[in-house]
Amino acid sequence: MGKYVFGPIPSRRLGRSLGVSPVIDKVCNYSCIYCQLGRTNKLSNLKEMFYPVDAIIREFKAFLERNIGYDVVSICGEGEPTLYLGLKDLISKLKQLTHKPIVIITNGALLDDEEVKGALYEADIVMPSLDAYDEASFRTINRPRKDIKFANVYNGLKTFSKHYKGTLFLEIMFIKDINDDDALNKYSQLLKDISYDKLYLNTPIRPPAESFVEVPSDEFIYKAANKLKGQPINKNCLKFYSNIKDDYAAIVSIIKRHPMTYHEVMDFLKERKCNNIDRVITRLNNDEKIDLIKNNYRLKK
Repeated sequence: MGKYVFGPIPSRRLGRSLGVSPVIDKVCNYSCIYCQLGRTNKLSNLKEMFYPVDAIIREFKAFLERNIGYDVVSICGEGEPTLYLGLKDLISKLKQLTHKPIVIITNGALLDDEEVKGALYEADIVMPSLDAYDEASFRTINRPRKDIKFANVYNGLKTFSKHYKGTLFLEIMFIKDINDDDALNKYSQLLKDISYDKLYLNTPIRPPAESFVEVPSDEFIYKAANKLKGQPINKNCLKFYSNIKDDYAAIVSIIKRHPMTYHEVMDFLKERKCNNIDRVITRLNNDEKIDLIKNNYRLKK
């Protein structure tokens, strides 16, 4: 994995996703309690040119020369991608190099921003989150900057969905005892005014930013799927890939951006025909730079 381009990594929604990260580590306008990357380092709503577009494109071209298969290009990474000032230019230049869909994975906070909307209109797939259903749940779950209001975020998403010509996938992260009670009727009302292609229902199966975050019951997810006509993705299995030859280095490169469960690590090593699986696992367990949280390996920040 490079500085800007990583993967392909498995996605429950997109297949083999080649990631592009245009924002420096953990710069975001939210600090979601469930974030698998941990707490936000810099809570910011300022759009910046974190990296030169051409530097990202050079690394992308180098990846293409390796002829590794992938299904989509996902602009996401370690921060909120709509904070990247060069987003529209980046999407345009990526499209000149690949015929695979360009995907933006966003928290949706800036969908009321004209410049951001102009950039996202160029993407093939946009995937915003809608975790909250009112201002109070917004503050509890997403913990945005004080100047970001739920009504503006929701109205921005609603308006964007009416004008966007590509594919719009929504996602709701359900958390036990926080938004898994009587909120389904509220989500149902909100969804009626949004034009979207598919709704994904997720749960925090990766190590969350806060230890109190827990997975809701399977019964609730089944109920939510029926009520909201959404697709649960919390049970989908993932298969990871890396072109790094050293097994341990390959795992570390993956968990820098995407935690792996113990079973995913085992499957990954078996797939690579690793002859020293026990040794690799022992090294992971003893590495002070790696956390093992709720059966997930994650690189410490």
